[in-house]
Amino acid sequence: MGIPSGWTAEQIPDLSGRVAVVTGANSGLGLATTRALADKGARVLLAVRDEDKGRAAADAITAGRPDAALEVRRVDLADLDSVRAFAGKLHADHGHLDVLVNNAGLMAPPRRTHSAQGHEVQFAANHLGHFALTGLLLDLLAAGTEPRVVTVSSPNHRSASLYFDDLGGERGYAPMAYYNQSKLANAVFGHQLHRRLTAAGSPVRSVLAHPGYAATNLQTSSPAGLVRFLFGRLLLPLAQSADRGALPTLCAATEPGVTGGQFLVPDGIGELRGAPKAGEPAPRATDEETGRRLWDVSEELTGVRYTFPAVAA
Repeated sequence: MGIPSGWTAEQIPDLSGRVAVVTGANSGLGLATTRALADKGARVLLAVRDEDKGRAAADAITAGRPDAALEVRRVDLADLDSVRAFAGKLHADHGHLDVLVNNAGLMAPPRRTHSAQGHEVQFAANHLGHFALTGLLLDLLAAGTEPRVVTVSSPNHRSASLYFDDLGGERGYAPMAYYNQSKLANAVFGHQLHRRLTAAGSPVRSVLAHPGYAATNLQTSSPAGLVRFLFGRLLLPLAQSADRGALPTLCAATEPGVTGGQFLVPDGIGELRGAPKAGEPAPRATDEETGRRLWDVSEELTGVRYTFPAVAA
């Protein structure tokens, strides 16, 4: 069936009765994703670190759509205890989950910073938190309708490496190199998750997406000065809006023609902007040995072991 050319948010099907979680939902791509899902009738849980900002985002959405079904839930993806608490409360309140959008991200803090559990904060928030969250919610997703996990990577994953001998940057931290590492980890995780779900006969689809270059506060909220100037000012006129940047994620989350393992990217020059299309991740993102190694490290660092259903007879 494939992805229709020129796909827009108007093509999202009716999502009434569907439940979605969007991390980093209070601004940028996460807010645009949340708004579009809610506009089509989904109940959306805004998974945010700052509840005040989350409530302000929810209020902004309901101002235009008073019947929007929204819940604001706190989760700090850099803190695995917070991730576990979020997942536990979700299990208590909901019997199924249809869409999980692993969107939240932290970009290039100028100094090496540790998470609550002592991991480099970008690797912790961008990858480990989402790895743990997905594993803890996998049973709810398996009970959902056409369930999907959408993990948001970046074009930067193509120029990245996984520093397995120095994941935390103790030997030499470089802000953008470690941001890029976390985005490659997203891509490797999403593809490896697809492999394991398929082998287990799970109904859950793992899909990857990247927004191209979108104007959001990711480039201005935490990066080092040069990165902030480059992406937040100098190149900003080239950026597309957050609403446009969210289209690959929304297509991955809702389009019937999307299959597990696909990587949705903008169709413009350099994948920087445009409508969603099926793209190809960097070869290292689909390397089986890299995927197994990252999976094993992630289970060790998070303490989350995935449980997959047995293959149906």
